[in-house]
Amino acid sequence: MKRLLTAAFTLIVAAAAQAGVTIEQWTTGNGTRVNFVAAPTLPMLDVQVDFAAGSMFDPAGKSGLAALTRGVLDLGAGARDETAIAEQLADLGAQLSGSADTDRASVTLRTLTTKDKLDPALAVLRDVLHQPHFDAAIFEREKARTIAGLKDAMTRPDSIAGKAFWEALYPGHPYGRQASPESVATLSRDDVAAFHGRFYNAANAQISLVGQLTRQQAEAIAEQLSAALPAGTPAELPPAPAAARAAVSAIGHPASQAHIYLGLPAIERGHPDYFPLLVGNYTLGGGGFVSRLVKEVRDKRGFAYSVYSYFAPLRQTGPFQIGLQTQRKQAREAIRVVRSVLGEFVAQGPSEEELAAAKANLSGSFPLRLDSNAKLLANVAAIGFYGLPADYLERYREKVEAVTAAEVKAAFARHVVPGKLVTVTVAAD
Repeated sequence: MKRLLTAAFTLIVAAAAQAGVTIEQWTTGNGTRVNFVAAPTLPMLDVQVDFAAGSMFDPAGKSGLAALTRGVLDLGAGARDETAIAEQLADLGAQLSGSADTDRASVTLRTLTTKDKLDPALAVLRDVLHQPHFDAAIFEREKARTIAGLKDAMTRPDSIAGKAFWEALYPGHPYGRQASPESVATLSRDDVAAFHGRFYNAANAQISLVGQLTRQQAEAIAEQLSAALPAGTPAELPPAPAAARAAVSAIGHPASQAHIYLGLPAIERGHPDYFPLLVGNYTLGGGGFVSRLVKEVRDKRGFAYSVYSYFAPLRQTGPFQIGLQTQRKQAREAIRVVRSVLGEFVAQGPSEEELAAAKANLSGSFPLRLDSNAKLLANVAAIGFYGLPADYLERYREKVEAVTAAEVKAAFARHVVPGKLVTVTVAAD
């Protein structure tokens, strides 16, 4: 029965995705932007509060502060300590989670919408947002865990490559500043409290709700959450990243496999070239076994089990990246083949057959991105945070289908210049 109910729910949400998603938007009296999607199928609410408080706002010399602040945020708040929060959420059947990435920090709550569950779950969320304890002992514990994790990561070639790649892509920009054991070791509880006080405010926040609510109920919840925050001011973005410039970094490591990253800063969220780049990248390296990179690097030459490419648009110019692993002795030749495939694609663009296949896959698989309330919430929150059109989900497949081969070629020529690639290798001969 449980499997049948799960399957039925999945079909219902998928059908809703096919029909389109209506996002209602407004601003609370305290200045917080709100996005709401009514999802009446199940008596559940998913709510996410986003703050422009990601790692791009870490002060110089204090990389890791945004992540550590988010990490200790819900470990004691209001009248509840860490254990009391966990126990109450368990009793309510609610889940509190979240994360911090490059651009934003998020707090997410999932709860039933019956009053005896919803009200106390939202009370916990309000306290976490506004009255975190930042207990000194817990702070030191989480700081030590973070340092240990970073030290472990820096023994692994993939982590070493990723850190070096971002540093090379964004020299002098906050996107390029990566947390290290040394930077986290300098952080204090006062740093965390100050970061929270500056960025966790109503003007710097966004609330997204998906669930079995009326518009009136959604407005009331949003007002309560927003009112629990100080008014504050929006975060100021740093200057835009510098234009792409070529760089090569080779890092020694005893691993048997070379880890290779190539890329450059390419595109920000909401750029009109996003859909041509998305569709084109499916053919280049985003389409799995049917992509050109896989055919040339894996199938024809056996250099790598997996090779991929993707665009990661951010608040400011996010990266285009190609990644693969290969035997140490094959690294140079693998890079040569990757550059050749990329150069040819940028020069010629996709064939009409490749374009049709890319559109069919991206359009056909789109409902799977919305087949649960959690996935829908993630999309709605991103749309609101990055200022995308409210009808973005409704028009997604239309935008994909409208892309032409000429638009793909032109967009790649503007954003992916092979001569400006950053190349990072770890453990290559």
